[in-house]
Amino acid sequence: MSRTTTRIPRIGTVIVPVADVDSQIEFYVGTLGFEKRVDVPFGGEYRWVEVAPEGAETTIAIAPPPPGGSAGNVQTGIALQSADVDALHAEMRDKGVDVDDEVSRMGEPVPPMFWFRDPEGNTLMVVEAD
Repeated sequence: MSRTTTRIPRIGTVIVPVADVDSQIEFYVGTLGFEKRVDVPFGGEYRWVEVAPEGAETTIAIAPPPPGGSAGNVQTGIALQSADVDALHAEMRDKGVDVDDEVSRMGEPVPPMFWFRDPEGNTLMVVEAD
């Protein structure tokens, strides 16, 4: 396999378009325990907010959709990692998070995982990883 080079060394931010930034901050920071890294106004009436797990390099921006775009009910494609998905699944369920009924176990080489939805129905995945 040939090695290619890129001038793109990392993924900085992924964006989840949301309608209610404040309720999403409460969910990502208050419920999931992420840090709020950025919260700045832009475009007159909007806010750009970035959240992330402590120490993570990549952030999630929870911001209004672009003009003509929609917010909510998006399959984000974001996969978060946890060393213990069973414990996290139970914790999130107990906090009232909309999580799948159970952890999915497809067998090797696919790790245990589950999906959850934020208050606007955006879907994220949690995968077990060391």
